[in-house]
Amino acid sequence: MPYSQFSIDKVKQDFHLKIVEGVRFFPESIEKIVPSQRLQGILEDLPWAIAVDTEKARSEVIINPVLLEVRRILNSTISVFSGEEFNVDASVGLNGVCDFLISRSSEQLTVEAPAIVIVEAKKSDLKSGLGQCIAEMVAAQRFNQAREQPLTTIYGTVSSGTQWRFLKLEGQIITIDLMDYFLPPIEQILSFFVWMVKAG
Repeated sequence: MPYSQFSIDKVKQDFHLKIVEGVRFFPESIEKIVPSQRLQGILEDLPWAIAVDTEKARSEVIINPVLLEVRRILNSTISVFSGEEFNVDASVGLNGVCDFLISRSSEQLTVEAPAIVIVEAKKSDLKSGLGQCIAEMVAAQRFNQAREQPLTTIYGTVSSGTQWRFLKLEGQIITIDLMDYFLPPIEQILSFFVWMVKAG
């Protein structure tokens, strides 16, 4: 069963998770990061991606360039994977493709521990992607533990490209920030990703 088969209820029951809703976990004062001219140029195609309105267009034109910008900001000390098979434990359904995965490793040929941020792309309804994103976060947690590089926190986000909802997993507790953050502006989203990579 791939990650996409998980609803919020199923992921809670299968992995004995507790969900905490509506708590902002980003610091109130977070350094704003100004995007490069390169990213600003790419995001000029934002109206096209919105008009085409497919997950693929939004992933290619908005989400992937944002994540690669984070990689540049962090001097390529992280790796960004797009559409990567992430088969951790098929016996409990933790297998399939992650839309995007960030690892705190510079290696780009294969996913190396620790995996730190999961990004699930959705066309519009962000809520429908929460169960899948949480399942992928659990997989990242187990992946790190199996490779003896456990992290206290795994972060996730479900995004339409223009709308982003953030989650974190600590032990068996999933915190979902129910506020949706919008792009534009790009500065806040970049700041959140850099903070998550450094804080995790």
